[in-house]
Formats: sequence, C-alpha cells, structure tokens
Amino acid sequence: MMEIITAEQLMEYLGDYILDAKPKEISEIQRLNYEQNMSDAMAILHKLQTGLDVNVKFTGVRVFEYTPECIVFDLLDIPLYHGWLVDPQVADIVKAVGNCSYNQLVEKIISCKQSENSELVSEGFVAEQFLNNTATQLTYHGLCELTSAVQEGELCVFFRNNHFSTMTKYKGQLYLLVTDQGFLTEEKVVWESLHNVDGDGNFCDSEFHLRPPSDPETVYRGQQDQIDQDYLMALSLQQEQQNQEINWEQIPEGISDLELAKKLQEEEDRRASQFYQEQEQAAAQVQQVQGAASPASARQSGSNERKRKEPREKEREKEKNSCVLL
Repeated sequence: MMEIITAEQLMEYLGDYILDAKPKEISEIQRLNYEQNMSDAMAILHKLQTGLDVNVKFTGVRVFEYTPECIVFDLLDIPLYHGWLVDPQVADIVKAVGNCSYNQLVEKIISCKQSENSELVSEGFVAEQFLNNTATQLTYHGLCELTSAVQEGELCVFFRNNHFSTMTKYKGQLYLLVTDQGFLTEEKVVWESLHNVDGDGNFCDSEFHLRPPSDPETVYRGQQDQIDQDYLMALSLQQEQQNQEINWEQIPEGISDLELAKKLQEEEDRRASQFYQEQEQAAAQVQQVQGAASPASARQSGSNERKRKEPREKEREKEKNSCVLL
C-alpha cells in the first residue's frame, strides 16, 4: 500500500527476508553453510544501491563466474541471465574465447598481444574482434538461448552493459521493465520488447499492448539524464570497490540474528550516506567540467554583467551632479 519506497526501506526489507528465509530443519553443516552465505550476502547488500560485481562467461545464459554478489540472487531465489554468448558454429571464436570469463578474456588478449607466438597473437586478435563486434553485450545466439531458457511468465533479472533489468516472458516474447527517467511521466509505458541486439524494442503497457511514447523528445532527454546518472553511479561504484569490507572476524561469536542485522544495517546506512556524498561531489565536478566547456556562455554572462553595471554607474554619476534641497 505504498506508492514510493526509499532505497533504505528496500534494503531493510531484503535483509529481513533473507533472515526470515533461513531453513529450519537442516543439518549442522548445511546450517553453517547457509549462515556463511547469509553473512556474505548481508555484507554486499548495500551494493544493490550502486551496482554489483558480476562477471559473465560466454558459454551459457546462466553461467557467471562465482562472486559473493551472486549469493544474493541465490538466497532470494531470483534467476540471473545474460545473453553475451559465442556462437558455437564459429570455431575460431570458440577456440579463442574458450571457457574464459570476461575478465579472464581481457587478460588473455593482453597476454596474446605480447606473445612472440604468431598463433597466440592471432587468437588474441580474434578474441578482441569478438568483444568489439559484440559491444552491446548481446548476440543473436544469446537471444535465442534466452528465449528458450526463460520460462513463460517467469520474473527474472537480465544483466547487460553493467545494468540489471527485470525481465519476463509473455506469449513466447521477452520483455524488459522500463525504468529510464525519460518514461517517468509515461504512465502507459511499462514494458519494452527484447527481440534484437540493437536495443530498439517496442513499448507496451502492463497488458503487453503496444503503447508508443506520447512525447519522444521528453523521453530522449530523460534517457540522456539517465545516462549521465549511470556515469556518476559508475564512478561511485569504482570508489565503492576500493572501500574495506566488513571484518567478520571482529564480530563476536554467539551474536543473535537481530543484533547482527542491526550491525549490518548501521554499516549499510553509513555506506549509503557516503555514496550519496560522493555522488553529489561527482555531480558538482561534472557541472564544473560542463561550465568550463562552454566559454561562449561565460562571455555572454560577462557581457550581461557589464550591462547591468553600466546603468548603476550612470545612476551614481547622476547622484554626484545633482543637488539636494534641504
């Protein structure tokens, strides 16, 4: 019954859900394993406000390198997909990419370029071309695999270009939840179809009926604002990765779930406050750069300032020349 929910409230709800979802009748080993996963998930829960570190592998739509961030999706039972796959029919790319994750492939390309072995140099070139040609992080083979893997009516998360989107499947077609700022006033636009790799899908309402935006120009400006915000968020995420994680060894043994949740919430609030401060600083830096990049506007402002000063000087001159009757 709430129209607006803050990020802090959402984090609190997710934390409570993870604590309440703890299995009751499990073995001691399973309990310890679950509690460790729960602690790892709580430690990175605050990153949901900025971004999670996930690393795709190019062999399957559900294949990611294991990172602590992936535990959140497991505990919440939310399927995580991507569509950045290598076409198995292209043998040279399959050989060049292999079973590497994205980070491993970048390191491999750098290593191959520095090698004196011509075969390795060629392999590195093929891998680099693959990354360049699939910069949208979605291939048609991946799109076909996604369409087959996602179940009808399933709610899941789709990862692409460092973004997480809510995805569902309706009558065999994939749809992404529209969340860009440009659609804030578009009450009828809810879903966007995902049917090609270029990103120009069709917009639909909540019943999946076609609903084009009423004002494309407003939508474009809002999307540009969203891109700017994403840039600031990326800067904050980069800073966030440099921060220290919670030292779990310092937490006393035998602490209750409630006390643990309170400690985690305090740490989460502190980091959220720090994130917003960094975001404001980054926004101020962007504004300074934009202001420095437009000298014409500065000159115009200066001329306007002189125009404003001139009448004032004339008024002061009049006051000097005028006489006062007592």
